[in-house]
Amino acid sequence: MNRGKSVMRILLILLLAVLETAAVEYLYNNPTYYHLDDHTWESDDFRAMRLGEYAAGLETLDPDQLAAWMTEMEYDLTGWNGENLDSMEPRRQKPAAFRKLADAYRTIFQDLKYFPIPESTNPETPPVSYENGWMDPRTYGGKRGHEGCDIMGNACPRGFYPVVSISDGTVENVGWLNQGGWRIGIRTPSGLYLYYAHLYEYSRQWQEGDQVSAGQLLGFMGDSGYSDVEGTVGNFDVHLHVGMYLKTDHYDEMSINPYWILRYLEKRRLRFCF
Repeated sequence: MNRGKSVMRILLILLLAVLETAAVEYLYNNPTYYHLDDHTWESDDFRAMRLGEYAAGLETLDPDQLAAWMTEMEYDLTGWNGENLDSMEPRRQKPAAFRKLADAYRTIFQDLKYFPIPESTNPETPPVSYENGWMDPRTYGGKRGHEGCDIMGNACPRGFYPVVSISDGTVENVGWLNQGGWRIGIRTPSGLYLYYAHLYEYSRQWQEGDQVSAGQLLGFMGDSGYSDVEGTVGNFDVHLHVGMYLKTDHYDEMSINPYWILRYLEKRRLRFCF
């Protein structure tokens, strides 16, 4: 009798092991099963915006398609060449959560039109540069992560590089900010908040509520900020800090990584002579 019970226990253990292996294999091969829920758009993976070369190189990004790609590739397209994905699977599995995620991508990409620093028609003008410094450590005002992307223009003096609006929108914040210096914050029609900081000067006397057109001159790149004293410059290299923020279920201002979004916009640069 005891021997029979022992055999049954062994068989049960083996069955559970087989079921566990099958479950793990299913989850591994179907990442959308556990990489998509109602709050995915507030996750660190979503915020990182890892578009990769293929997606960033497209002329336009369809939010539904991007949401499908991201869920199937665990929110990292940096090593993907655009092949071998079943783009319908996430929509079939969790349609409500998928719609919420796609709408978040739509809020981000729908109104974007131009890279914020135009290309100069003057061959002598040094090009700007930028790297993926998302969440790099910062210490001014306390330890924190860098919530943006810095476009460097330190080869030229402050006030040299023009800064244009990435999209249409409405001015929500403008003026001096201890950390951001002379800054301007613009809300796009779809709801994305664009933050341009460390300007040298504005192109005009902007006020809250002003309407802005994509490509309109906002001001000039500088090195203002990191001080309570308005007009302070010289505490760091000349650059434009670009921040992008979403209002979500739990955050009034949730930052997302602008780096790959700026890479996507590089093909859309205005050309000026400066």
